[in-house]
Amino acid sequence: MEIYLDNAATTRVCDEAAKTAFETMTSFYGNPSSTHTKGREAAVVLTKARGQVASALGCKPSELFFTSCGSESDNWAILCGAEAMKHRGRHVISSLVEHDAVRKSLSELERRGFEVTRLAPEADGSISVSALAEALRPDTVLVSLMTVNNETGGITDIAAMRRLLDERGSFALLHTDAVQAFMKLPFTAKGCGADMISISGHKVHAPKGIGALYIKSGVKIKPYILGGAQESGLRAGTEAMPQIAAFGTAAEIAHARFAETQKQLSELRAYTAERLTSLIPQLVLIGGGAPHILSVSLPGWRSEVLMNFLEADGIFVSRSSACKKGARSHVLEAIGLPSKVIDGALRISFSRYNTTDDADALCASLLRASQTLAHR
Repeated sequence: MEIYLDNAATTRVCDEAAKTAFETMTSFYGNPSSTHTKGREAAVVLTKARGQVASALGCKPSELFFTSCGSESDNWAILCGAEAMKHRGRHVISSLVEHDAVRKSLSELERRGFEVTRLAPEADGSISVSALAEALRPDTVLVSLMTVNNETGGITDIAAMRRLLDERGSFALLHTDAVQAFMKLPFTAKGCGADMISISGHKVHAPKGIGALYIKSGVKIKPYILGGAQESGLRAGTEAMPQIAAFGTAAEIAHARFAETQKQLSELRAYTAERLTSLIPQLVLIGGGAPHILSVSLPGWRSEVLMNFLEADGIFVSRSSACKKGARSHVLEAIGLPSKVIDGALRISFSRYNTTDDADALCASLLRASQTLAHR
């Protein structure tokens, strides 16, 4: 038995995307910048994939630029976005609960002389509009806030942040890390109003090694990687065509099935939460909102021990973001949870391949763990 419930870390590549990647590697393997037949064939594949992902995101294909991953997209948006605006100010606003790709980019901006304000989260890991309103200054040039917190599933209202900036007459660029929101929440680039949006392929059943950055028409930032003229001159390097083509296929499928999948995930999350709390009264639910992430804790038990127990039953979950590699969650600390709750936290995350049978197996295994393992 293998039950994979760590889909916020990465997802299984769907068969259709894997087939597309294989066909691209073996049949349409030309360099899309080449002018011969094989190059032109590859260019057609590239154009199709860009349109598929852009359609899923709700933007123009010309506003979408392929990157290697969500982290690169975050780095590019934050570092180059702030640099593009520094003639108007050096104040940046973000939060205490961002992904490390954002956090470390912010630290780099501070090294370059920018001032960064990090907003405290709400109890679910989201950021309130009032917090941004209080921190916003005339010299604020960039606001970067994730749409869905990758550990708690807390949802930040990016569209409301856009309205606030407009009401205040702020010229600050608005960036959102939407890696956990893309094809999980019903949003579009136009609807949320962000100037830059980071997304990633491997969270939506595409392979690892491919992401994208949406840059709103009219927003001018410099390339993050220098070299050739790929991606309209904004992202050098020969395009990773198999990954890009697979991303297009995965995004198209996810977009077509969006309503069905969101309903499935929401019901599965609610079912699992209800079962766990009824079976294990001492279990604590953390955060919430996003349909695919359920963060829980067994205070007094250790996350690593619980994970090992579950894995012995063929069930895979995580304790926090995979990027933390076992380090303590800065997100749960920022929320202000007690140490025992943090140390016993588990992140359960679903995909369209999960079922209520998976949830039942998880609940039964975690119940046995709580009855078998000693408190720490």
